[in-house]
Amino acid sequence: MPDQSIPQSRPEARPPVDTEEGGPSKTPSPVEVSEGLTRRRLLGTAGATGLALGAAGGAVGYTAAPSQATPLSSIGADEAMFHVKHQPGITQGLQARGHLVAFDLAAGAGRKEATALLRRWSETARRLMAGEATATDDTDVARDAGPSALTVTFGFGNSFFTRTGLEKERPVALDPLPDFSSDHLDKTRSNGDLWVQIGANDALVAFHALRAIQKDAGAAAKVRWQMNGFNRTPGATAHPMTARNLMGQMDGTRNPKPADSDFDQRIFVPADSTKDPAWMADGSYAVVRRIRMLLDDWEKLSSTAQEQVIGRRKADGAALSGGTETTAMDLEKTDANGDLVVPINAHARITRPDQNGGAAMLRRPFSYHDGIDPDGTPDAGLLFVCWQADPLRGFVTVQRKLDRGDALSKYIRHEASGLFAVPGGAAEGEYVGQRLLEA
Repeated sequence: MPDQSIPQSRPEARPPVDTEEGGPSKTPSPVEVSEGLTRRRLLGTAGATGLALGAAGGAVGYTAAPSQATPLSSIGADEAMFHVKHQPGITQGLQARGHLVAFDLAAGAGRKEATALLRRWSETARRLMAGEATATDDTDVARDAGPSALTVTFGFGNSFFTRTGLEKERPVALDPLPDFSSDHLDKTRSNGDLWVQIGANDALVAFHALRAIQKDAGAAAKVRWQMNGFNRTPGATAHPMTARNLMGQMDGTRNPKPADSDFDQRIFVPADSTKDPAWMADGSYAVVRRIRMLLDDWEKLSSTAQEQVIGRRKADGAALSGGTETTAMDLEKTDANGDLVVPINAHARITRPDQNGGAAMLRRPFSYHDGIDPDGTPDAGLLFVCWQADPLRGFVTVQRKLDRGDALSKYIRHEASGLFAVPGGAAEGEYVGQRLLEA
């Protein structure tokens, strides 16, 4: 998925744009486009944009709603706002490149150091998302490119509150996730004091942000783990369509949408919550799982067998019960032999909200491929990220159901896990987490 850009001269950085989010129920669309690019510009590409990729696996819910088509020549100009009600990187369309990285505070570092770090990180994120250089020692890695829909999202792990003496502010929702039968977790690549999600539609822009965040950490925090992912590049398809995951299945048909009447209550913590601390107002909880897809085993199945595992047609994403991709699944439909058309253990059947007491989550994953193991097995799969107002009601409810008999479970393996509290967006003049750290 190469990016094509033509170097241009480096203009002076413009002041940050003061923009407020239009409201929590706003339907996702391409991120806002600035009138004039700042220090980066992308020219010389052409074509129509498709949709960013989602992927199947584990407690999936549904993949994030794809963004609308935009001309390829404007990919670099797409700009997400930093100062918004909910942190960026949650409701935006999926991005082509991503980095997930967790940090642990350094020995001796506490609330004071964490506060200074979040100030630095917030300012760096604001500048980079606006297409500007970092305040000091910019590496020029992303020189000549526009903002490219860059988003940087920050969260706090369970251990952060002990390290900073803020135990009384730790949400109950951050209690450790239960064990699941599909877990084969590497603790060194799980959890962490702090979590950062970086996404962009250009690989160099995403890497530039990653390096800036890592440099800003300085002596205050050290990287605990890092994972790198990708999605379909905007413009890869002739027209907007749901993308495919690494198993070849169309995925993302039924992700909750901000236009849904109950979207906010499922995804974001309300300002008047009685079970969450006040600093989490307008925030969300992110479950992060590294899920390996056992592709060698999966690819031995016929297309028909793969469709039975998922419960949807591979060609167009329609349910096996018939219709188009968006036709409601008929769970009671049977074939001539009286057998259910959508198998009782089909992944799409088990993960439906109406089969889980209404439980739903906003999936916004990245696929990954980290090479080949010594035995020739591909280390590839899904960097699963899902968002919900209550992880016990969202992720845990669905994953427990999957644990009891999902046909897909024999073709995937959960290898790392994390749960993070992601506060609401920073207002003008604030930094992310200020309401917690200055409580």
